[in-house]
Amino acid sequence: MAQLQTTDIKPQRDPGAPPLLRADQGPVAVLTLNRPEARNCLSEDLLAALHAAIAEIGGSDAIRAIVITGAGTAFSSGHDLKELSSHRSDSDRGKAYFAKIMDACSRMMLSIVRSPKPVIAAVNGIATAAGCQLVASCDLAVASAAARFATPGVNIGLFCSTPMVALSRNLSRKAAMEMLLLGDMVGANEAKELGLVNRVVKPDETVNAAVELGRKIAEKPKATLKIGKEAFYRQLEMPLEEAYTYASAVMVKNMLHEEAKEGIGAFLEKREPRWPR
Repeated sequence: MAQLQTTDIKPQRDPGAPPLLRADQGPVAVLTLNRPEARNCLSEDLLAALHAAIAEIGGSDAIRAIVITGAGTAFSSGHDLKELSSHRSDSDRGKAYFAKIMDACSRMMLSIVRSPKPVIAAVNGIATAAGCQLVASCDLAVASAAARFATPGVNIGLFCSTPMVALSRNLSRKAAMEMLLLGDMVGANEAKELGLVNRVVKPDETVNAAVELGRKIAEKPKATLKIGKEAFYRQLEMPLEEAYTYASAVMVKNMLHEEAKEGIGAFLEKREPRWPR
């Protein structure tokens, strides 16, 4: 009898299992997209669950960083096209539902950027379309050497316009346009060269490497991280002179915080800082 190949085995999920799993590892919350049977495509329920989890963790004092990964062999294949297509029979041909989902997805991506906690993607497999957008929306990304990335909507008549927003803010214009216009797969090492991911690791080390990054971040003063992350994204959208004016005001605010007082004092006194809680 011929041996069954692993590629013939389709990951399955318990029908009663939630679309998103959470496991806290000390100060790092690991969120796992849990639709392996559908390559973790972003269904309406999964978008809502991920948005809610990010908002909840944002207000937690115990959790200092978030890692997002996928169950099974994929990170995320993007929007749930079956779910979207099922609404073409609506009286408006699905227009209202499509608008609802695109808005929900955009708000979820924005919640990552606006979260006071650093968010790290642990890309365990393919990340395509809105899945690639999710990687680009995270503050940092660790990719498995087997991970691949694409914005392939152009191949099926649906240009990846919302993924384009995050992608174009991570890559150079020409690199982003090449991914968007061709829809070709990009390997992990090329994605690192393009600036889409920070590190490429062995497949079995992906989540652990992301959690370790989160742990290192968790050792930093939390108010300083919150101030810095917010300032980073806000100044990106400003003209140069306005960005310097804004960043100078942020530096003044930061200097007046107890964390800066303690950190600078510890540096001058050649001791370890005792961060205020």
